Amino acid sequence: MCEAGPDTAPGRAGVNPQGVIGKKRDGGELTDAELEYFVGGFLDEGVTDYQMAAWLMAVFLRGMTPGETATLTRLMVESGKTLSFPEVPGRKVDKHSTGGVGDLISLPLAPVVAAAGVPVPMISGRGLGHTGGTLDKLESISGLETGLDEDAFRRVLRDVGFVMGGQTEELAPADRRMYALRDVTATVESIPLIVSSILSKKVAEGIDALVLDVKCGRGAFMKTEEDAIRLAGELCRVGTLMGKEVVAFVTDMDAPLGSAVGNAVETRVAIDCLRGNGPEDTMELVGTLGRAMIVLGGRAASWDEAGTILDRALDSGDALARFRSMVEAQGGDASMVDEPDRLPRAGHEHAVSAPRDGFVTDIDPFALGEAVVELGGGRRRADDVIDPGVGVLLSKKPGREVKAGEALAVVLASDPGVGKRVAGDLNKAFTVGAAPPPPRPLVRHLVTADGSKPWAGAATWDGRGSGKPARTNP
Repeated sequence: MCEAGPDTAPGRAGVNPQGVIGKKRDGGELTDAELEYFVGGFLDEGVTDYQMAAWLMAVFLRGMTPGETATLTRLMVESGKTLSFPEVPGRKVDKHSTGGVGDLISLPLAPVVAAAGVPVPMISGRGLGHTGGTLDKLESISGLETGLDEDAFRRVLRDVGFVMGGQTEELAPADRRMYALRDVTATVESIPLIVSSILSKKVAEGIDALVLDVKCGRGAFMKTEEDAIRLAGELCRVGTLMGKEVVAFVTDMDAPLGSAVGNAVETRVAIDCLRGNGPEDTMELVGTLGRAMIVLGGRAASWDEAGTILDRALDSGDALARFRSMVEAQGGDASMVDEPDRLPRAGHEHAVSAPRDGFVTDIDPFALGEAVVELGGGRRRADDVIDPGVGVLLSKKPGREVKAGEALAVVLASDPGVGKRVAGDLNKAFTVGAAPPPPRPLVRHLVTADGSKPWAGAATWDGRGSGKPARTNP
């Protein structure tokens, strides 16, 4: 055994940083005590950044068991404050997406589910790279505050039925520090580290159940269906070990969702969804994830009953009213919900035109996401400033017929030179062929801790997720 020195501070029963790093490097399974020592040492600076970086690479190469990942998740949760809402009746349910292009689903989903009687305490993130962030979209509404302290978060949840805020410094600080190192050490893609990062924040926010949207395809973090199913399964297994009821859907991200990519333009589409006239694919995903949340929240005993409740929340206008109330409660200008034309919109428009007659057979979602970043609507670095008014409006989706010269998309730019260049580059993102492409299912698989199965609608749903069965509230 190596002697203890400045970089080998001994821990309990002879545990030291090199021993933990070396054991994982060699493929060993770490005990709870070893993980507790190592994560605790990182927080109190007994374990250095470079030792944590070495351990992260060992995990990236060797992986972790579900038990190890659950322990790491628990330690991340326990590193900070945890929330609970005993004053809010009912099972609290949240949703998490692994990120995509045009993925505005949280904005209409949370108020729809709240209108169905399920409290939704939602902690969301910001965009980085080609994928957008829920908080950035929300903040295109003038004055809306997402950096809520605990009292404000609790008040909005109690008064409105859902709340949408960002991670505070008190929630899972170990995750925040570790993620900063993952970002600069090429270890972001590690499934155990992804799982612990996602679940630590969700467990800390005081939920009873979680619905996951794990995307796969060119515009997603997981490029293949197999990798997406693997990530979804691990999230469900570890979430169950953490005592939560968890279900995941693997969904397609080989084409952009909806009819717009950008912050304010996606917020406007979300308002359209709450008025019942959103894009078909977006409404399908809101319906699927919403039904699952309503069942796991105990407000419906079956998939069909949940659908009836969800439709009523939209048709009655209650979901839209809830969204407006949240905007007002979080300091935003609620008149922008009433008049979406008041949302920011960049002043220079540049068309992307069809090169020939035919059908749109493909749209590269990654290229669209990168185009929005180039326009100033996304981030290369965490401290980049967002231009909320820029974006891309999709005039045609895959399967639609087009004529030569007809607009496939419209680029909204604040700088006309940048807009013209981006529009030119986007010509390569669209493929026009002689025949329409075969239809692609949007929702591909249902995944629980017990395994996965191809999604076939209501017949696939068995009325529960991973963990304890859902209960119907009277």
